[in-house]
Amino acid sequence: MADNTKPSGQDFERNLDESDATVAQFSTGQRGFVGAVQHVLHANPTWVPVIVLAVSVGIFGLIAGDRFFSAFNLTLIMQQVSIIGILAAAQSLIVITAGIDLSVAAVMVLMSVISGKLAVELGVPAPLAILAGFAGGVGAGYLNGVLVTRIKLPPFIATLGTWNVFFALNLWLSGAQSIRGQDIDAEAPLLKIFGESIEIGSARLTYGAILMFVIFAALWYILNKTAWGRHVYMIGDDKEAAELAGIRTDRTLRQVYMLAGFICALAAWASIGRVGSISPQSFYEGNLESITAVVIGGISLFGGRGSIMGALFGALIVGVFQSGLRLAGVDVLWQVFAIGWLIILAVAVDQWIRKVSA
Repeated sequence: MADNTKPSGQDFERNLDESDATVAQFSTGQRGFVGAVQHVLHANPTWVPVIVLAVSVGIFGLIAGDRFFSAFNLTLIMQQVSIIGILAAAQSLIVITAGIDLSVAAVMVLMSVISGKLAVELGVPAPLAILAGFAGGVGAGYLNGVLVTRIKLPPFIATLGTWNVFFALNLWLSGAQSIRGQDIDAEAPLLKIFGESIEIGSARLTYGAILMFVIFAALWYILNKTAWGRHVYMIGDDKEAAELAGIRTDRTLRQVYMLAGFICALAAWASIGRVGSISPQSFYEGNLESITAVVIGGISLFGGRGSIMGALFGALIVGVFQSGLRLAGVDVLWQVFAIGWLIILAVAVDQWIRKVSA
């Protein structure tokens, strides 16, 4: 007689009935309020400078009162940060690719000297002199890009070297002499167009400040709405992975540096109107100030993360701090002290946010 009893090791149905039916769960832990904030800021890094800007405006508004909130003072802040803001836009492009550009201010000043020498001293028509400045800015950016992508120098070293080269050329071409505003007015008034302003009541907004906002709006669109912009972020996040994805990383990096050089040339044109003259030693600390705006604006120095608009908010935060502390009667020395701690705090917050897993 055949034995129909199944071996116990193959009694699948009975074993299934006796098995634990509990659904597997993965513990996510208790985030709490601080953890929730950390995750929100990780997903929206631009919120950090926006919050800091709003809080700063509120605090200094309480300290300085109506003087701070006057239309004249608020538009004055925009005028004062316009040039550094434009340089910060150029710097942001490089930082997003996990690089840094120490030559942005030197490029700007050199292009202003070139345009001024051509238009004021050599009689070249102002539009052609301005175009020469744009060409020089793009050429300077291309040189930086070649040093980084073909010579394989670290961006810090490459741009530190070109900063010295551009600064030396600047002093050589200018003879360490400024071009006076009266001479610019007589020979090439177009160079000072960004110093002109629109006045609405007591508010006075210069074309240079408007240019700053236009540049940031254009870069935001390019970086967020085009394939090229997504490639830039991918390179900053992981260059090797971007190469495996088929992105021509070196070519894109050179284009980034060239675009940054073009923006520096725009800053050069705007700076002439802002200062009213051309000085070979103006905006000497522009490199550090542009990096300050980028860092405070929440753009990660490790690359691949942050919004270009953060640099705009970062520049405005610096302007608000300087204006508020000045109206409060704080000495310039302590203004610099406060900005230094602001930078340290911004980097610490960025490190804290980066601890969240993507």
